[in-house]
Amino acid sequence: MVTITCVGIVVADLLGRPIDRFPEKGTLSLVPEMELHVGGGAHNTGVVLAKLGASVRVVAKVGKDGLGEVVATALSRNGVDIQWLSPTDEYHTSATMAMVASDGERTFLHYTGANRALKEEDVPDEAFSDAQCLHLTGTFLLPGIDGEPTARLFRRVREKGVLTSLDTYWDDTGKWLATIDPCLSELDIFISNRDESSRISGKKELVDNARFFLDRGIKVVAIKMGEEGSFIMTNEEKILVPPFAVEAVDGTGAGDAFSAGFLVGYLNNWDLYQVGLFANACGSLCVGKMGATQGVEGYEQVKKFVDMNG
Repeated sequence: MVTITCVGIVVADLLGRPIDRFPEKGTLSLVPEMELHVGGGAHNTGVVLAKLGASVRVVAKVGKDGLGEVVATALSRNGVDIQWLSPTDEYHTSATMAMVASDGERTFLHYTGANRALKEEDVPDEAFSDAQCLHLTGTFLLPGIDGEPTARLFRRVREKGVLTSLDTYWDDTGKWLATIDPCLSELDIFISNRDESSRISGKKELVDNARFFLDRGIKVVAIKMGEEGSFIMTNEEKILVPPFAVEAVDGTGAGDAFSAGFLVGYLNNWDLYQVGLFANACGSLCVGKMGATQGVEGYEQVKKFVDMNG
């Protein structure tokens, strides 16, 4: 069993679908489905990791409110250690309104909230010293820890012999490389999607994009490409992993599910192509159900899916 510490954002998600048009100001439109879920990279990746058999602890911030209790309950119910999930008086729990179109495409309204309060000192050595990997998810949405604080945290993590991993989110400030650059030299595993990684590197071609990060000392780069599959690159290998054909119901959390699958395979020293297939399968299963983690049920389900469709 692998042990992973997930650091990052947790969010209460209100999902509505299908929403293919927005009501005019001052009017109301009926929505066929609306559900309250818990999301955010630390929650989504942590829960899927736990479902895949990993031992997981989450380090994150919530507000002292009802949504914070919802987040804590959701994590605990899925077997995630929440002793480092801490409340703050500064903000309410982060929340997102996710509007899901009939084709699965998502549009968001997001309140950063308590995630803004997460600081480097909220991640003590005890939270990761016995782990194989510390995975930071939510970069660009964590103003209290983004940039140099992340670099310092990663240096501390590596001094304990623990691998460092990072998954990006969209940077609404447009700073991209300026924010993330300090920590790249302290990073072992870089996970991102094609658009976000290209905005960081300034490189459009897939290989050039991945090479940008490898040249900064990163061991492995995994680029999520949705319906095109994924691309994994190290200094020795370049691997294009094909997608699985599935009917998309809700794309929420698919990238986080990919990250969880990737980490499980990589930390178990699988062949990189098999790592990519397993990660793609986790993402594909995720989009088949409403909500960020409902589609992935467990390790055997994902392996069976890969064996039947790979």
